[in-house]
Amino acid sequence: MHPYLIHSGHLLLPTFGVLAALGLMAALTLSLRTATIVGLNPDKLWNAGLFTLLSAFVLSRLLLIAANLHNFLTYPILLLTVPSLTSTGIFLTLLATLIYLRLHHLPILDTLNAWSPCATLIWAFLALGHFAEGSDAGLPTTLPWALAIPPDHTRLHPIALYAAIAAALLTLFLLHQLKHHPHSANTLVTALATAGTIQFLLTFFRQPYPYTSSTLYTTLDPIQWIALGMIVVAAVIVLLPGKLVTHAV
Repeated sequence: MHPYLIHSGHLLLPTFGVLAALGLMAALTLSLRTATIVGLNPDKLWNAGLFTLLSAFVLSRLLLIAANLHNFLTYPILLLTVPSLTSTGIFLTLLATLIYLRLHHLPILDTLNAWSPCATLIWAFLALGHFAEGSDAGLPTTLPWALAIPPDHTRLHPIALYAAIAAALLTLFLLHQLKHHPHSANTLVTALATAGTIQFLLTFFRQPYPYTSSTLYTTLDPIQWIALGMIVVAAVIVLLPGKLVTHAV
């Protein structure tokens, strides 16, 4: 495991943060290409992507501060370094993004199609970051590629590595699909349904979610609920009337 690229005294450069930043820049750069494929202005799609990323960061931090105001007043810098993207933050980010797209006259379907391989590319980089820092632990296994986790060197499924490989392969497939069907909802539907299915299946090899006081989470853990939500949204798009979806793949 390599949680830090640089660790010298008080100077810490986390591997996850570096890979996350590289993933975001790679996704924005890829959006210039996917924008051309679907016939959108690359600069407008870049700006929309940047707005979405900044909205996710700002809104998640505002929600974190609102929920922990006392701790923020006491330790402002420390609190702001805590990962804080929640389901509420994701919902507000989606709402803000939809408003932005409408105001800037970007067609929602083409934009989401163009963003689909970009989103899975970010997922691949984030999964690599989790793999590097040793988070996202899996269940014990005797498979030869299992990770030996100190101090007792228990061998666990490398869930983050599974996710990174799946996300990278999905990104390549989505780019192929987008080139052949740039103006149908196929790319978006495939991204939602496949990513949701992969995430749901990976939870069977991942250590259980630790917070089980809620009845909701004793049935399924949060990742499973989100994964099912993605699959349901994909199904709803397919079932929408009209010619929104072209079924040729």
